[in-house]
Amino acid sequence: MKRTDFLRLIALLPFAARPKKMNAIHSLLHALAPSEKMPVLFLGHGSPMNAIEENSFVQGFRQAGRELPKPAAILCISAHWETRGTLVTAMEQPRTIHDFRGFPQALFDVQYPAPGNPALADEVKRMVAAAPVGLDHQWGLDHGAWSVIKHLYPEANVPVVQLSLDYTKPPQYHFDLARELAALRRKGVLIIGSGNIVHNLGLVAWDKLNSDPFAYDWAQEANARMKSAVLSGNSEPLVNFRGQGKAFDLAIPTPEHFLPLLYTTALQEKDEPIAVFNDQPVAGSLSMTSFKFG
Repeated sequence: MKRTDFLRLIALLPFAARPKKMNAIHSLLHALAPSEKMPVLFLGHGSPMNAIEENSFVQGFRQAGRELPKPAAILCISAHWETRGTLVTAMEQPRTIHDFRGFPQALFDVQYPAPGNPALADEVKRMVAAAPVGLDHQWGLDHGAWSVIKHLYPEANVPVVQLSLDYTKPPQYHFDLARELAALRRKGVLIIGSGNIVHNLGLVAWDKLNSDPFAYDWAQEANARMKSAVLSGNSEPLVNFRGQGKAFDLAIPTPEHFLPLLYTTALQEKDEPIAVFNDQPVAGSLSMTSFKFG
């Protein structure tokens, strides 16, 4: 929208409606204005306790935040929002969802009051041609989003929108859908995938949960092969993760924590630098490995 058109639109608004409407218009212009290309992040989010603990992973998130240009908005694909069909949050003020149990009250007390961005949600809906995208007004920010984003932007001053994972669709669907969102990188939007590339809670070595980094052989193999595929720009074994053998099958017993990686690798551009951080195993069967593209 040109500045002259923007001013004309303001002039046509009824006076009483201007504050609300002007906020929406400013949000639209701010979120979707052309920008330098934003990076893309895949964050291994691990335990919800990373939201309130002080550890090396949290330090890695904070360092990543310091190195990022401040975005106009964030689009987050979290392992913890699975739906039938693809949805995008479209409320102005998403709630903080405590989608876990058995943790200390201090974790349930955490609120992350980042605003939403309905204009960005509308843009995502418009951009995706492969499937209909529904606008959601109920969900909010689950812990796959807020537990890590709070370390990137602790003041909660960047709007956050979540995109759901359609659990009925194959990996290729998610990879292809992500590619349709590539233009957002040049509109001030930071795209974040939040999951874990190795995530098998059924095989966690609980006696090693608080010990030095430890990984089973299969977890080490899967993590190394996945990391190699990402760094080489070879998406085939990632999209076809069910055809990669036992190590991958054990690392990805269910796909929801792995699929956010596909959303980020799909957005990787040719010869784009990739940084690896938080590359450590936890309790044998989890990996916190995280990537920054660009």
